[in-house]
Amino acid sequence: MKLRQKILIANILLVFIPVIAMGAISYSSFSKAITKKSSNFYSVSLLETDRKLHYALSEITSISNSAITQPVIQQALKNQDHIPDYDIRQEINNLLIHHPMVQAFQLYSRDRLVYSYNSAGTFADLKNQSWFTAMESAEGRPIWSGPGENGTATDDQPVLIHARVIKDYYSLEDLGSIVIQVKANLLDQVFWETATMEQGNILLLNKSGFIVYDKSGEHTGSSVSFPFLYQEDATDQQYFFDDYHGIKSLITYLPSQQTNWFLVAITPTSIIQAESVTIRNIAVLLASFSLLSAFIFDRFFVLRLIKSISRTVNGMRRVEQRNFVQIPVETTQNYDESDMLVLGFNRMSTQIEELLHQVELEQTMKKEAELQALVSQINPHFIYNSLESINSMAVLQGNKDISRMVISLGRLLRISISENKELIPLSTEFEHVRHYMNIQKYRFEDKFEYTLELPEHLQHYVTQKLIVQPLVENALYYAIEPMESKGYIHIVASENEHDIFIDITDNGPGFDEQVLLNLLSDRPSINQKYKDSSVGLRNVHERVRIRFGHSYGMMICSSPGLGSTIRIRVPKIVP
Repeated sequence: MKLRQKILIANILLVFIPVIAMGAISYSSFSKAITKKSSNFYSVSLLETDRKLHYALSEITSISNSAITQPVIQQALKNQDHIPDYDIRQEINNLLIHHPMVQAFQLYSRDRLVYSYNSAGTFADLKNQSWFTAMESAEGRPIWSGPGENGTATDDQPVLIHARVIKDYYSLEDLGSIVIQVKANLLDQVFWETATMEQGNILLLNKSGFIVYDKSGEHTGSSVSFPFLYQEDATDQQYFFDDYHGIKSLITYLPSQQTNWFLVAITPTSIIQAESVTIRNIAVLLASFSLLSAFIFDRFFVLRLIKSISRTVNGMRRVEQRNFVQIPVETTQNYDESDMLVLGFNRMSTQIEELLHQVELEQTMKKEAELQALVSQINPHFIYNSLESINSMAVLQGNKDISRMVISLGRLLRISISENKELIPLSTEFEHVRHYMNIQKYRFEDKFEYTLELPEHLQHYVTQKLIVQPLVENALYYAIEPMESKGYIHIVASENEHDIFIDITDNGPGFDEQVLLNLLSDRPSINQKYKDSSVGLRNVHERVRIRFGHSYGMMICSSPGLGSTIRIRVPKIVP
């Protein structure tokens, strides 16, 4: 994929998609907030409506509670064979019809109609009612049946049914039942002031899904199937979305204080989401604008940048072929970063061209220096040849000590002068020390002894050249030589996981604390002897630190009369 396409995709991913996501999230969050707000609004409205409904029904219940305990009704049901006379009927009417919403009522004994007001019917008609079984099961408690349940929804005068069993005041035996027809206007009065949103509707449902009452009056008596009707346990969220007569709606419900009834508020989602449409449209406009901006950005900026990069890449390919042709830059007073890239490449290619000429010149000079170095090697060879001549003369004269001394000196010089590598194996470094000590043995004779310990598995590791011999020389001249007794120098190599330690131990007089502090410092020493020693020690210490870092170098341990130990710490380096 080309860079321009990558930038365009990145621009879309970083701008267009976030704008779409932000718009979608904002729209979703606002819609949820509106839904929650609408549901809370309806919850409060339904709660107030249910309170009014309970109060209205309680008034009728209070009337029946008072009436069924009165002697006139109790005696009328007990003496069911006697038809109530006018006075009894008037007394019963006064107990029940003084409420303006009571339209009619019937008194039934256990097997027939005893008295009715403003209605007609038989005991057989009573038993055929859908609510009859519920009334008998209520054991004297009142039951209610709305217009949508009792079949009067389509009548000219729909009614609410209030029915209950009448029990003997003293024995609590069933005497009969009372059925009161209440005008459906009672429900109209309760639901009329219920607050709803535009095109909203309020329903009163029973547990079976029948619409007991519809505020709009369109669907009373029909049935619905909402999920909450089949839930055994109540949930915290008492709203959901569902289709109501083919229209997707927000449905908020509240269980009524009246058993098996639910108050339900219906609001089309199009009304609720009308306030969210503005946010959705703004999100779409922003997404369209960001997409258009991405293409404009690609056309007027990215394309120019890609052209500058392409010209620079082509220039790099020419440089690989040692063709240092300058890239043309459009003449303008305002350079941007793409122009600066081209100008920087032109400067770089010019510098590369100059550096190539300089390297070629330096290579020529290097070859000349190598030729001069070959000539200069004549001097070391002259020294080696001279030492070989001395050795031959000593052998011919039978002087073996001079011969061995000359051989050691020759090997010592060969390692010191002829070794071109800065890092040499530990075995070579220890061999150099051994040759040096052999030469010194001829000078000091039996005044000292020395030992060298280099484990075989450490011999192949490399270290800096000539770091042990100066320390051995320091021990020999400043520790062993002043001694009257026999001296001893021990050189040993050891290791840990990452480093190698070389310890040079002598049994000389040692140093006091002040001399020990001055040895590795730059402060001048009053004693010329220790001054010379300090220079040699600092030289080795600084060389090791410069080569391997500040965590490496030299450590001195000494005490007057107990000798000295100098430890060199170097890293493990495999050649």
